[in-house]
Amino acid sequence: MTVTAPTGFLASGVAVGLKSNGNPDLALVVNRGPLHNAAAVFTSNRAQANPIIWSKQVIADGTVSAIVLNSGGANCFTGAEGFQTTHATAEAVAESLQRLDADVSAGDVLVCSTGLIGLQLDREKLLPGVVTAANALRADGGASAARAIMTTDSHPKTAILSRNGWTIGGMAKGAGMLAPGLATMLVVITTDVELDSAELDEALRAATRLSFDRLDSDGCMSTNDQVTLMASGASGIRPDIALFTTTLTELCLDLATQLQADAEGASHDITIEVVHAATEDDAVEVGRSIARNNLFKAAVFGNDPNWGRVLAAIGTTSAEFDPYAVDVSMNGVRVCSNGGPDRPREEVDLTPRATHVLVDLKAGEQTATIFTNDLTHDYVHENSAYSS
Repeated sequence: MTVTAPTGFLASGVAVGLKSNGNPDLALVVNRGPLHNAAAVFTSNRAQANPIIWSKQVIADGTVSAIVLNSGGANCFTGAEGFQTTHATAEAVAESLQRLDADVSAGDVLVCSTGLIGLQLDREKLLPGVVTAANALRADGGASAARAIMTTDSHPKTAILSRNGWTIGGMAKGAGMLAPGLATMLVVITTDVELDSAELDEALRAATRLSFDRLDSDGCMSTNDQVTLMASGASGIRPDIALFTTTLTELCLDLATQLQADAEGASHDITIEVVHAATEDDAVEVGRSIARNNLFKAAVFGNDPNWGRVLAAIGTTSAEFDPYAVDVSMNGVRVCSNGGPDRPREEVDLTPRATHVLVDLKAGEQTATIFTNDLTHDYVHENSAYSS
């Protein structure tokens, strides 16, 4: 049930004609309360789509009653008309829910869009589609919503965790343009705990820092994407905030690795673990330098444990370490010790999809893990430079 697993939420996913293939393309998630607290984090790309501009205004007071998401069009770089479409979409959600006896205002409706950049959304399909989505709302509609937000995804991405009478559920979209700050995708997370918006914001930022912000598939940052957390309070339970944050982080890591595994054209899921760094920021910088190195990614695609490309990549960073003291292991085999050859490359098996790279900087006690993938011939064919 994903986002409808926590009590207090309804969802739907319908086809309204925004996608040329006729697949579902509009999702609606509604918080029935009694609380309507929320938090969100957004792409840090300076070029931001109209739904991001709108949603930043909505989330400012920490109150959200519903979120509507369309695939089949990013509504980015579409000018004043595009922003008016976003506003009209929120108004349509509010009016539709009011007809269903829900007291919702447009100012409490988040809007998300994903798809091609630079094309106007068809309001004649979108706005009546909102009414259809509202009429289709169900307590078990989470799976339909997860399917409706897909673009180049090969399958829906969902997760559910329950603890001591309360639940967190989530759905995610993303298969390309995955890069940090945050890693770009659409994610909706719901929970039935009693936490205020400030607490939700703190927990969400802590969770995304260790999950979506560490996902770096292709180094390309989108214009549209956000992670939203909504709390209904319907369980009547106020959990320990540390336990809630840990559970939320676990769910976000689950969704992030699902996004990694569905990266366009990828044949290897690469986990880069950096240990013994002077600072956590150093560990992240080193891990990300490897994740964004196309020569390294090409080597993994060719099942070549070319550790020299790892050292060359980390040498471009400003992190504190001695490059001639670094150890590198690949899938459990230490191929580099103290900046020189160790075990023969032939001992490394890179044929499995899961690939683990361990980099020991020997400069401190901090660690970080970055998630990436290789780049294959199929990436060129599947990924669109105009999508978000």
